[in-house]
Order: sequence, then C-alpha cells, then structure tokens
Amino acid sequence: MGTSKAFGGASGDTPLVMSWLDDANPDGADSGNEVGGTDDAVQESPGTPPAAPADQPPVPPPPISHRFRSARSNFTRFARSGGSDRHSLVRAVSQYVSQSTGGSSQAAKRMGSSRSTASRLIGFLGSASTNGIRVALRSLDLESLVERPIEEVFVGLADYICPDGGSIDEGIARDAFIKTIADLAGAGITDVDGMTSEQIQTVFVLYAAHAIEARICNDIGTKVVMMPTDITMVEGIEDQLREFILRGLSDAVNASDIDIGALLPDQVSNFVDGVYEAAFEMLKLLGESEVEM
Repeated sequence: MGTSKAFGGASGDTPLVMSWLDDANPDGADSGNEVGGTDDAVQESPGTPPAAPADQPPVPPPPISHRFRSARSNFTRFARSGGSDRHSLVRAVSQYVSQSTGGSSQAAKRMGSSRSTASRLIGFLGSASTNGIRVALRSLDLESLVERPIEEVFVGLADYICPDGGSIDEGIARDAFIKTIADLAGAGITDVDGMTSEQIQTVFVLYAAHAIEARICNDIGTKVVMMPTDITMVEGIEDQLREFILRGLSDAVNASDIDIGALLPDQVSNFVDGVYEAAFEMLKLLGESEVEM
C-alpha cells in the first residue's frame, strides 16, 4: 500500500485541491472574451473584493482546520484492530470524502494525475481494440512491442500512460499503473489486441482502485497500516480497503451505463472524471449505510 514516495500525510492546512491538480485550460487558451470589455460590463460596488483575472484559476476554498482528524482516527482504529473493526474502515473512507476533501467532487479533483493517466489508458486500449495493437503502438513509436506478452506491452507504455515525475500525485498515478500490470493475469486479461469493452472496463476499474487506495492512504493512512506486526494481518487490512473501493468503483461504472470501448477520444476525459466523482460519492454512501446497519 502507498506509493513509490514517502509522505508524511496531508495536514489540515493543505488546500483541498492543489492548484496544479486542476488541468483546466492547460494551454492558457483565451476564454473567448474580447480585450477591452463590453457595454454591459457590471460595475463592482464599493468595498467589493476585485474579481480574479479571467486568465487566472479561481482561488481555492480556505482549508478546513483538522479536516483529516476524524478520518485518520477511524482508519487508525481499523488498523489497530487487525482488520476486525470494519465499521471504523467504512466510517474512515466516508469521512474522508465528506469531511477531509469536502465532498465527492473535490475528492475526484484531488486525484489529479491519476485522472489523466486513466484517460490515456482507456484511449490507448480503445485504439488498440478498434484499429489493432500494431497501429496503436506504431502511433507511439512502440511497434517493437507487437506480439510481446501483455505485461511487457504495458511496461513499455508506462512513460506514455503515466510519465514519471517528482510529485506525490504523479507517484500515485505511476504506482497504481504498475500494480495494475501485476493484476492483469489474475483478471484473465492476456492479450491487448482485440480487447473487449468488458476487459477495458476491468483494467480501468483495477487502475482507479489502486489510485484511490493510494490517495486515501497518503492522506489518512500513512504509516498506520504498518502497526500490526503480522504481515498476513497487514495484507488483510489492505485487501479490505481495496475490496471496499472496488465495490464503490464497480457500482459507479455500472451505473454510468456507458460502453467504455465505444467512447470517442474527446469523451474519455469526461467519462473518467464522472466515474471518479460517482465512485467517491458511492464510497461515502456505502460507508454511511454500513455504519447504520
């Protein structure tokens, strides 16, 4: 569990969503307004704070003091129980979404690089399914990977799918992708060429689950899961968290009722963002529901 980079956990003073996680208007494109204003411009009343320039990102909401505390406390309680206190686990995840991040929309935005990685992954697999693996790999100058085992193909794709970087966010995205490669055989996915929509969906869900798990653990579970000394117990804690996340993700994807393999390139990003948000909302609701049972 965790990522390739150590992290001391987020503090209550950390912004809900880092400014560099929001990739809206990445090219600095003009918003469409003419320079110089229009006749119907609204004059601001005296004392009104000046609006942010149109080409600047909106000011993020102020941090909520100690917003991670309840989620961390419950996650710690779950880990210390050796995995037997499931109510503390689902309560921790639910509180992470509702309190720590400020809701499912903000939780999804916090995924940052993982959203972009998921979009590139779906886009490539969709291209390989439609046009054939040779054409898809040739477009990336990776034709040498044709007819190689699926694990080798995915490893070769790593620098395109999830470019290595120095931030925790980029580390989470790459770590999740590497773990997904290890899951392929167990999921019965052995060939990239002619991959079905169901298989593409499976790969996406596996990837997103690892990414969400790593994000949650970096925010509220850093070092916590190492409390039990029994490695089997640690693995059981990890498995329970991943199973709960997979449940929420699968429900969110199925509820979207979208054929992931038929998505057009310009539809993929909106699909990914929507599923992440729906998954976090589902995790919040599932957690609340289990606690009340």
